[in-house]
Amino acid sequence: MFIKIYKRTIIKHPGFSIFFVFLAVAFFSFHSGKFKLDASADSLVLENDDALRYFRKIYNQYGTNDYLVLTYTPAADLFSKPVIDDLKKLSDELSALRGVDSIVSILNVPLLFSPKVTFSDLSNQVRTLLTPDVDFQLAKQEFKTNPIYSEQLVSPDGQTTAILINLPINHKLRDLLTERTNLREKEFNKTITADERSRLAVVSEEYRAYATHLTGEQNALVDEIRSTMELHRNTANLFLGGVPMIIADMISYVQSDIIIFSVGVFIFLILTLTIIFKQKRWVFLPMVCCFTAATTMIGLLGLMDWRVTVISSNFISLMLIFTMSLTIHLIVRYRELCTIYPDESQEFLVLETVRLKFMPCLYTVLTTIVAFVSLLVSSIRPVMDFGLMMTIGLIASFILTFLIFPAAAMLINREHIALQESKQAPFTSIFAVFTDKRGGLVLFISFLLIMLSAYGVTKLKVENRFIDYFSESTEIYQGMKLIDEKLGGTTPLDIIIDLPDEQVATSTSKAASTSDSSAGDLLDDDLLSADFGGDELLVDESNFSSERYWFTAYKLEKLERIHSFIEQLPETGKVSSIATLTKIATSLNNSIALDDYELSLMYDKIPQTIKDVLVTPYLSIANNQVRFATRIMESDINLSRQKLIEKIDLFLVDEMNYPADSIHFTNMVVLYNNMLQSLFKSQIMTIGVVFCGIMLMFMVLFRSLSIALIAILPNLLPAAMVLGAMGFFGIPLDMMTITIAAISIGIAVDDTIHYIHRFMKEFKKDRNYRATMHRCHASIGKAMYYTSLTIIIGFSILVLSKFIPTIYFGLFTGFAMLAALLAALTLLPQLIIVFKPLGPEAPTKSANAQN
Repeated sequence: MFIKIYKRTIIKHPGFSIFFVFLAVAFFSFHSGKFKLDASADSLVLENDDALRYFRKIYNQYGTNDYLVLTYTPAADLFSKPVIDDLKKLSDELSALRGVDSIVSILNVPLLFSPKVTFSDLSNQVRTLLTPDVDFQLAKQEFKTNPIYSEQLVSPDGQTTAILINLPINHKLRDLLTERTNLREKEFNKTITADERSRLAVVSEEYRAYATHLTGEQNALVDEIRSTMELHRNTANLFLGGVPMIIADMISYVQSDIIIFSVGVFIFLILTLTIIFKQKRWVFLPMVCCFTAATTMIGLLGLMDWRVTVISSNFISLMLIFTMSLTIHLIVRYRELCTIYPDESQEFLVLETVRLKFMPCLYTVLTTIVAFVSLLVSSIRPVMDFGLMMTIGLIASFILTFLIFPAAAMLINREHIALQESKQAPFTSIFAVFTDKRGGLVLFISFLLIMLSAYGVTKLKVENRFIDYFSESTEIYQGMKLIDEKLGGTTPLDIIIDLPDEQVATSTSKAASTSDSSAGDLLDDDLLSADFGGDELLVDESNFSSERYWFTAYKLEKLERIHSFIEQLPETGKVSSIATLTKIATSLNNSIALDDYELSLMYDKIPQTIKDVLVTPYLSIANNQVRFATRIMESDINLSRQKLIEKIDLFLVDEMNYPADSIHFTNMVVLYNNMLQSLFKSQIMTIGVVFCGIMLMFMVLFRSLSIALIAILPNLLPAAMVLGAMGFFGIPLDMMTITIAAISIGIAVDDTIHYIHRFMKEFKKDRNYRATMHRCHASIGKAMYYTSLTIIIGFSILVLSKFIPTIYFGLFTGFAMLAALLAALTLLPQLIIVFKPLGPEAPTKSANAQN
C-alpha cells in the first residue's frame, strides 16, 4: 500500500515533489534570520534545582550585581607615577563607556593605614591613592596587607591589580526573573491556576526577550572594553574576566563553531563523495539533501525561537553527517541494482531502491532518535534541548532524503555503471576472510576489550574544572588562571548561616562601666576619636540603632574562626565576610580586640558607604543571617567541589555546633557541582533507556528475541570502550561527554540493522552462514564502510573547536563509530555463525551424497 502511494506521488510526479520541497525550504529559510544563540549561566545548572531557587533568593537579598574584572600587570612598578597615570587614564576611559555603572580600583578606594585613620575620619573626605601627598610605598604595603584589598584589588606580590567594572543592577530583569521563578515554583508544585499559567507564558517570553537584549548590550560593552584595553597593552599585560565576558566569548565560540563545522563538513563531504563515487551527480544530489535538511532545521529553530547553546552548537554538522549517511546507503543500493538489473527502467530501479532501503533506514533513524530522546532524562536544559533538536532534525533529514533522492533520481538520465566495479572485491571483504578464519580470536579480543573497558569505567570521574573547558590560548583560560594565582580565585561559593536567636546581654549600666574602662579609652583615642566622649555616650545612647546590639564579641569571634578556617583551605582563595570589618577595626585599634560595647558603637558610627561595602553584603540583621563570600581556586588540579563542601559543612556542624539545617551552600560552585553530581545518575539512566528502546525495536524489526540479543551485544562494545577510554585517560564526564555513550550506541546500531537486514535476505539464497557473510561484506558492508568513514571523519571536524568538551565529543564519537564498524564486520557475523539464529544451515552437497 505504501509503495503504491509512494509510486503515484513521488515517482510519477518528481517535479511536484521537488517544487514542494523548494517551497518548504524557502519558508524555513525566511525564518533562519531569527536563529539565535544562547550562552547564559543557565546552561550550567539543573532544571528544578532547589539550590537554584535558594541562590536566586540570596542573590536578591544581598543585592549583588554583575561585574567584569580587568587584570592589569604593568611592566614597571605598579605603584610608580607613570603606571598610576596610565591606570587613571584607563579607569576614566572605562567609566565613560555606556553600560558601566562604576569602577572600583586601587585609585578610588579609601586608604585606612596610609597613614592609619579613625572611623570618624571616614565620614569626612577620605584619602585615596590619587590624594596629592599620599606615600605610594606606604599605600603599596597597605594594599598587600589590608584584608579588604589583598587578593581582591592587588596581588600578594604587589605587581598585579584588578579593576572591578560594575554593571548597573537591572531591576526590570530581576523583577521578571523573580515573577517567573515564583510561577514556575507553583507549576512545579502543581498549585498554579489557569490565569497564572497564562501569565507564566507571558513573563517567560518577556524575560527571554529582555535578557537577550541585555546580553547583546553586554556583549557590545565587552567589545568596547577590549578596544579600550588595546590602547594600553604597550604598558601593561591585561586580561578581562567575569561572567558577562565568558558569555560573550561563549557566544562567539558557538558562532565560530557553527560556521567552521558546517563549512568543514561540507568541504569534507564533497571530497569524500568525489573519491567514493567519482560522478558529479552523486556529489551534487547528497549535498542538496544535506543543504535542505540543515536549512529547514535552522529556520525551524528561528521560527520557534529555540536557542542554540555550546552543547547543541554542533547539531548542524551532525545533521549533515546523518543525512549524508542516509543518502550514501540509497546511492550504494541504487548502484548495486543498476549492475543487477542493467536493462530495467529508471522507475523500477528507484522504486526498488526505496522499497529495499526504507525500513532499514527508518529503523536506523528511530534507533538514533532513541539515543537522543534518552538525553531527556537529564535535568540539564542544554542537554535536553540538544536531544530534542536532534530528534526533530533526524526526522526532517529522513523525510527530506526520501523525498529528494527518488524525485531527483527520476529527473536524472540513467547512467550505466561500469561492471568492473562489481567484480572487484571491496576492502570490507578482508574482514569477512579474517572472521571466517579467526572467529575464535574475534570473540577473545572482544571479551578482552569489554573487560578492559569495564575496568576503565570504574575509574570514571565526574569532578572537573571549568577552566579545562577552554584552550590555554583563550583569554578565558589565561584570565581565570591569572585571577586564581594572584587575585584570590575565580568561582564563587557562598556559605550562608542562619544564626540561632540569642539574647544580647548589653545594658546601660554595662555601657557606663565599659565607657570608663581602659578599652573604652582606647576606643576614644584610637578608633572613634573625639566623637565618642564618655559622658556623651551615656547621654546619646537612646539615639543609637538597636541593630548595634547584634555586634557582640562572642558572635564575631565565632564568625572570625569560621572565616579563618575557610580561608586556610587549599581549595579556597579570597574570603570576605563580616569578620573582615572586625579585622580592620582591630587593626585600627592598635591590634586590640573591641568589646561588645565598642563594637555596637562602632556599627553606629561608621559611615553608610563603609557599611555598604563591609556589612550589607555579608550580614542580614533582620534575618539574623551571615554570608561568607568565598572564591574557589578553579585551576587547582586537586579541586573536588563535593569534598570541599562536605569539609566545610563538617566543621560548621561538629566544631562550631551549628544545626545542619541552618547551613546553606550556594552560588555557582554549588549549582555547577549539583549538575556534575547528577551526571552519573543520568548517564546510567540514559544508557539504560537507549538499550531498552533499541532492544524493543530489534524485536519488532527482526521478530526474533535471539536475533535481537545477538544484535545488541556488538553495540555494547563501542559504548564500553568509549567510557573505558575516558576512565583510563582521566577525562571526566561533563555536559558534552555525557552524551557520547548514548549517541554512539544510537549511531552504531545503524550498521547492525543494515547488516542483519541484508543478512536475513541473503541467507535465504543458500542457507549458508559463512557464504552469506562473504556476500554481505561485499555488498552492504561496502555501504557501512562508506557511511562509517563519512561519520568518523565528519566528527573529526569538531577538533577545530575552541571548546574542549566539543573536541572530546568529536574524537570519542568518531572512535566509537570506528569500534562499531569493526564490531559489525567481525563480532556480529561471528555471533551469527556461532548461534545460528536463522535456523540450521542447508545440507551441503557432500552431506547429501553420503546420505
